[in-house]
Amino acid sequence: MSGKVITGDDGFVELKRTSLEYSLQTSLDPSDVNTGRKRFSVEGISESVITGDRIEISTVDGSTLELVSGHSYPDGSWFVHVDPAGGMRLFSSFDDSLTGKVGDAKTLVAPSSTKAIQIKARNTTYRPLAKVRDFEFTTNRELIQTETLGSKFKEQYENGLIQGQGTLNCFWEHRYLMSDPDTRQAIKPEFAAYLARLILRLDQGCDFEGRFFMFREEANSSNNCWWECEAQITNCGINVPAGGVVETRIEFVTTGRIRLKTGNIPGYLLQESTDFLLQESGDKLFLEDDGT
Repeated sequence: MSGKVITGDDGFVELKRTSLEYSLQTSLDPSDVNTGRKRFSVEGISESVITGDRIEISTVDGSTLELVSGHSYPDGSWFVHVDPAGGMRLFSSFDDSLTGKVGDAKTLVAPSSTKAIQIKARNTTYRPLAKVRDFEFTTNRELIQTETLGSKFKEQYENGLIQGQGTLNCFWEHRYLMSDPDTRQAIKPEFAAYLARLILRLDQGCDFEGRFFMFREEANSSNNCWWECEAQITNCGINVPAGGVVETRIEFVTTGRIRLKTGNIPGYLLQESTDFLLQESGDKLFLEDDGT
């Protein structure tokens, strides 16, 4: 009897940006918006939002969000570019938000009066994590005493709590270069620099959703096998050797349910360009399909 031995060459990591239930509560003043430069800023944004985030901006009282020209709703969702001074520009696509060009940004309008708003990360797309050298994922079951708990809690916890933790070792990269083949791809991957910035995010936490593949073939392959979880960054270390390759080590712990899955990959990637038609739901439209 023979079987296939799995090697680490088929490993793969995908991340989804999220802020879970965290949101930034702030105010938008007419003076905060520079319509000529298509740029606006609000207090506390530099500690809450990272370039490339898809954010949802909404008014607290349900009134019209006066910010994007032609948008007459109490909320809206766009990709954001944050400059070093904390100014933001809004874009329709993730790719455009990375470069942050003024010409590609949404045209803005100044609000008629000060608006109380909240900003929350609302991403629906998993993106591949680039330049991963290796990763490790560990699960354990923590048994707790349930004698003093009520019946509801005893039923929930008597079998123990499943916890997970892991590490990611990546070659360091923090921006796209025109000479980098990743720049020409339809789907831009995440870099380890995003996770390094994530641990510094104060108001919206350092959460992400991850898929850690032990083996991955095509999206509809029955051989796919991966861990899927919600997680939080706990430690980030960067090694800068003289004459060597700069690497970073990311440590994380799980914060929700952990699943070990096999088979088809649901909602593989969300379409953001016309180059590929990629599924967002469970319908089987895979990367390999050319739309014909």
